[in-house]
Amino acid sequence: MKIIACGSVPTIIAPDRYFTGRVLQTPIIEKEAPARLRATLVSFEPGARTYWHTHPLGQTLYVTAGAGLTQSWGESVRIIRAGDVVSFAPGEKHWHGAGAKTAMAHIAMQEALNGVHADWLEAVTPEQYGG
Repeated sequence: MKIIACGSVPTIIAPDRYFTGRVLQTPIIEKEAPARLRATLVSFEPGARTYWHTHPLGQTLYVTAGAGLTQSWGESVRIIRAGDVVSFAPGEKHWHGAGAKTAMAHIAMQEALNGVHADWLEAVTPEQYGG
């Protein structure tokens, strides 16, 4: 058994090469091979969002607070709220983040394939975001 004490893992400001706006990330777990799971608590300030990206084995989000937006490539922007669970298929191009006037937090869960959890792409434009 391993217990990771609350407050023992630092929260970081997410890198601006993958996010627009202020985003905080608090790691929950990253298992070593042969396990592949990574889970992170991600908190988005209003207007903040990820870049477009994919996950080789898919991704699941559990929205823990607030309301936000998400979109898969070629589809409409969708509203997500606390308590929602959002699943993306392997290789599905998508983004997610806060609403224009509302903060949002979620737990992001994904598995690695050959050590890769995500493939980051281009920024979401203001027109795509809409807010």
